[in-house]
Amino acid sequence: MTQLLPFMLFAFVASITPGPTNVLVLGSSARHGLAATLPLVLGACFGAAAMVVAVGLGLGELLQQHPRLQWAMAWFGVLWLSYLAWRIFSSPAAALDGAAVTADEKRLGLAAGAALQLVNPKTWMMALAVVSVFATPGPGQGLRIALLAAIFLAISLACLGCWALLGRGAARLFTSARDMSRFNQTMAVLLLASAWLGAPL
Repeated sequence: MTQLLPFMLFAFVASITPGPTNVLVLGSSARHGLAATLPLVLGACFGAAAMVVAVGLGLGELLQQHPRLQWAMAWFGVLWLSYLAWRIFSSPAAALDGAAVTADEKRLGLAAGAALQLVNPKTWMMALAVVSVFATPGPGQGLRIALLAAIFLAISLACLGCWALLGRGAARLFTSARDMSRFNQTMAVLLLASAWLGAPL
């Protein structure tokens, strides 16, 4: 595959640049720690890779044939991410004392990370770009799509892992409830911005 290196660069840029998933991983790691954020990272990465496979096996053609469906799905994702941003912005914050935060605080896990990709406009655009640009049609296309999805999975795991490490480092700066509240509000605004910047016109 002569396009392997360009695809790896594309996968790196798509995974490392700020988007809704990156912001949620950063915030989760800051509040709950690396171990508790790992299911969110795994769910998001496997969910995105599965979307590449699904789009490559025909879902992409279906969406291109029904642009209104694609538009409705994108707007549903933007509105859901906006609601999630509001929940983060308005949630009460507690000081981080090196231990776990309140046990009753709901965390995003494996299933939520995977489901997030279904409503993330950035992930849909990425999956469509992978199939249309890098998965050339012809014999063996299914194998090429599976290989691209596996490569994307490996790269996205490394990139989201970096965001989780960044969040853990940021947590050391926010030791008071007031600082954590400001951090949550900043993450909420970034999540809202990332969702609306990808909104369909």
